[in-house]
Amino acid sequence: MERIWQKHYGDKIPAEVNIPADATLSSLFDTACEKHADRTAFSSFGATRTYGEVHALSRNFAAWLQNELGIKKGDRIALMTPNCMAFPVAMFGIIAAGAIQVNVNPLYTGRELRHQLQDADTDTIVIFTGSTPVLAEALEGTKIKNIVTLTLDDYLGAGIPSPPADESLTITSSLTDATTKGADQTFTDPGLTGSDYVFLQYTGGTTGLSKGAALTHTNLVSNIEQIKAFLGETISEDGEIVITAIPLYHIFALVVNCLMYVSVGGTIVLITNPRDMPGFVAEMGKWKFTVFTGVNTLYNGLLMTPGFEDLDFSALRYCLGGGSAVQEAVSNRWNEVTGHHICEGFGMSETSPVVSVNLVPAQSFSGTIGIPVSSTDISIRDEDGKELGFGEAGELCIKGPQVMPGYWRQDEANKEAFWPDGYLRSGDVAELSEDGFLKVVDRMKDMVLVSGFNVYPNEIEGVVAMMDEVAECACIGVPDDATGEALKLFVVKKDDGLTPETIIEYARKNLTGYKVPKQIAFIDEVPKSTVGKILRRELR
Repeated sequence: MERIWQKHYGDKIPAEVNIPADATLSSLFDTACEKHADRTAFSSFGATRTYGEVHALSRNFAAWLQNELGIKKGDRIALMTPNCMAFPVAMFGIIAAGAIQVNVNPLYTGRELRHQLQDADTDTIVIFTGSTPVLAEALEGTKIKNIVTLTLDDYLGAGIPSPPADESLTITSSLTDATTKGADQTFTDPGLTGSDYVFLQYTGGTTGLSKGAALTHTNLVSNIEQIKAFLGETISEDGEIVITAIPLYHIFALVVNCLMYVSVGGTIVLITNPRDMPGFVAEMGKWKFTVFTGVNTLYNGLLMTPGFEDLDFSALRYCLGGGSAVQEAVSNRWNEVTGHHICEGFGMSETSPVVSVNLVPAQSFSGTIGIPVSSTDISIRDEDGKELGFGEAGELCIKGPQVMPGYWRQDEANKEAFWPDGYLRSGDVAELSEDGFLKVVDRMKDMVLVSGFNVYPNEIEGVVAMMDEVAECACIGVPDDATGEALKLFVVKKDDGLTPETIIEYARKNLTGYKVPKQIAFIDEVPKSTVGKILRRELR
C-alpha cells in the first residue's frame, strides 16, 4: 500500500530509520551506562541502582555465565521472574554474554513451562525462587542442568521477603553469588552482530500452542529507534521517569518501558505486583513520573482505586495503551483525572513489538491504532492474499525492520505466518482509512457470525463499557439454533442494581439489532492473561 500515512509525519518524523549492521542491544546498553553512569536506572520497592551499578553487576554475571557454565553465543537462557531489580541485572548479563534470552511468565503452570523449555532447547534457567515449585514440576523431559535463583530483595537490601527455593532442586546457584564470583572472572566479548538472535519471545498462547518469535538485535534496535523517532520531542534525555507495571517478560514493557528508556538514560520504576492496586498507587505517589504505559484493564483498575486521582500528574507527558483495545470510556475518564488521553498503539511479539501509534500526545480518543511508524509497510489483505482498498476490512499484514525472521524452529508455522512477498500475517482484522489511520476490528478467530453478519466482540465490549454501572465486560459467540451464533456478554457490575434487561436496552440504543447480546452473565472478574488481555477462550 502507498504510505499515505506519512503525510502526518510532517518534518519531525523521518520516513526511514537507518540502523547500522553492527548495532546491538549490548552496545546500546554499554553506551547508555557510560553516558549516564551516575543516574538512577531502576527502582524497585523504593530502592534504586544507577546505570553504572547495573552495568557492573550485569557484566559480572556475563563473565560468570561464560566461565562457570560455558555459555557461548547463541545458547538459550530462560529468565522467569516478575519485575524486580534482578531482572535487568540478569537480562543485560545474558545479552552481554551473547546468549539468547527466553522470556518466561513466572506464573506459568508446569505444563506451560515444560513446553517452553523444551521448545527453546535450553539447559539453563534464571528463576525467581517463588516460581521454583513449578520448575520442579516441569523438569522431567527438559535438558535443564543449570538453575540460577533470584529473590525480590536481590541488589536492594531492603528486607523484601521471597519464598525459599524448592528443596527438591539440587542443581542451583544464586544470582547474587554469581555476580560476586563474576567480579573476579574475565569477560570475553562474544562478537555480536545485528543479525544474531537476542530474544525468544513466546506468543501468549491465546490462539493455540505457544511459539517463540525469534527476534534479532537489529529487530529490537530498529524498533527502539522507530518509537523514538515517532515520539520526537515527547521523549528526552533530561530524566524520564517511567512507571512499569506491565511485566518485563512481555514484549510491550521490555521494549517500550525498559530498553527504549534505557537508551535515553531514563529511570524505570518497577512495579512487582500491580494487582495490589493500593500499593501500586502508593508507589506512584513517590514519583513525578513522565510516562505511563498499560493495557485497558490496568488503566481502568487504577481509575477505580481510591487515592489515584490525588496523585501529581504535572510532569506526565504521555500515556500509551496497547496489548488490547483501549475503550473510549476508560480513555475519557483517564483524561478527566490526569489531563491526558490514552494514546493507543498496536504491536505484536513478532514485530518487536510496535507497528503503529497514534500521534503523541493524544488530543482525544481516536478509536484507531494510529499510523505506522517509520520504515514500516502495511497491507490489508483478504484470505487469498489480495490487497483490499481503503475502508475494507481484511487481515493486517506487516513488513519492516522490526519484523522477526520467523518463529524458532517452526518451518511449517513460518510458511503460514508470511505471505510469499515477505509480509507478516498478523491474524488481526483491520482497515485503513483514506486518511492513513489503522483500525483493528478484532482478532480473526474472535469474530462471531450472527445470521451471516460479521460481529466483532471489541465493538460490543466498547459500547457496554460506557455504562456507568459496568466495571468491565467481555463478549464471545455461542451456538444458537436461530442465528447460527449469538452474542453472550459477561459483565462485572459496579452497581448491584444492574440487570440484564438494562444492559440489553442500552445495547439496543447503541448497536444495530444483530449486534445486541442475546445472553448476559454476571461474573466477579473477567479472566485475563498476566498482561491484562481478556481470555475469551476461558469464557468459551
